[in-house]
Amino acid sequence: MRVLLPSVAVSLITMTAPAVAEMQLLPLQTPAALSFDRSADTTLATLSTQGVLTPGGSANWTGFYLGGQLGFGSVDSNLSGNDEDIIGGFTLGYDHDFGRWVLGGALDYDFADISAGPGISVEEIFRVKLRGGPKIGNGLLYAAAGWANADTDNAGSDDGWFIGGGYDYMVSRQFSIGAEVLYHEFDNFNSTGRDIEATTVQVRATFRF
Repeated sequence: MRVLLPSVAVSLITMTAPAVAEMQLLPLQTPAALSFDRSADTTLATLSTQGVLTPGGSANWTGFYLGGQLGFGSVDSNLSGNDEDIIGGFTLGYDHDFGRWVLGGALDYDFADISAGPGISVEEIFRVKLRGGPKIGNGLLYAAAGWANADTDNAGSDDGWFIGGGYDYMVSRQFSIGAEVLYHEFDNFNSTGRDIEATTVQVRATFRF
């Protein structure tokens, strides 16, 4: 039996050798379902850059935005000294990007409790703002001015004006942060003979859509 096994093996090899020689080896191909390297790299690159701005690039500021602001306000009156306290609120606006410059408008509302003299406190400030300035990379340096209305606890409300400026930086395509300084003036407030000046310094965070 042991003598026959080698003979059988040799016979099988002899019989199958021509068939094996005629076979063409096909190159190994990766199934399409498993060919994911290039598409995966592309997907990861897209996800990594989606919503993120390139450092040193130039952001597009066109669109509406909604955000909040918080800081401190200083109120001075010709009939008394000045007082300082926390001030904060909300902003809603629209910017248009002209390439190197941005022009826009906004509505601001701030709440506060800052003394403007004996028995009078400024509790609310409402603004209609026009702002504009040059783009600096992903940032915006702007001047601002417009109409303001101040409301007090027991001396009514009155209109005035404001001027100032600020800087916003676009962190992503939908989120920006910044700081703003505004000077307000309300002459002869509500016909009381009291001139009120207010300066606000605030940090801002806005969502853009």
